[in-house]
Amino acid sequence: MPKQVDSEQRRAHIADAVLRLAARDGLQAVSLRSVATEAGLNIGSVRHYFDGQRDLMRFAMRSTIDRVTARLERRRESLRPLSELTRDEAADQLTEFLAELLPLDAARRAEATVLVEFLVAARVDQEIADLAREAMRGTLALARRITDAMASQELLPSEAAAPEAQRLAALLDGLSFRAALQPEVTSDQECRDVLRAHLASLPR
Repeated sequence: MPKQVDSEQRRAHIADAVLRLAARDGLQAVSLRSVATEAGLNIGSVRHYFDGQRDLMRFAMRSTIDRVTARLERRRESLRPLSELTRDEAADQLTEFLAELLPLDAARRAEATVLVEFLVAARVDQEIADLAREAMRGTLALARRITDAMASQELLPSEAAAPEAQRLAALLDGLSFRAALQPEVTSDQECRDVLRAHLASLPR
């Protein structure tokens, strides 16, 4: 009997191939044929799951957003309540948590590189603009939850929560883009140090 293929696993395998291609060669390199080659499949297998390049791109971007979200959720479960931490301890913990958004290893670097590619493409392509907005708003929403939590524990003035969320989101985006596009300019440790210094310097 032919081996039964799990459709979700196959789609995830293809999405991984899209991410590798886009991170290595840019979105312009993504096609049904190139993805099939990268995934070690025949092109018919890819066409079975995806209609074309746009479908592949959307699925890859959706997968990237979902992977980052799931990783953050797993990390969040192990966080200590801010009420139990000093301000310095809170800054240390939040630095490690938010570092999940930064390209500090191969997997996160590929995600960040693909995100940059998508954001640039979405500027002129309305068919993927919704996912680009979701990704950007997701970072801001996460930053706002953090600053709201800090304000609730009097680690941050309540009136500063909203503007500081915008600053934190902008810092995360900036560090991620710099480290993804020019890693020799901003090292992994510098990313962590800048993020830690920012969190430690928030107004009291």
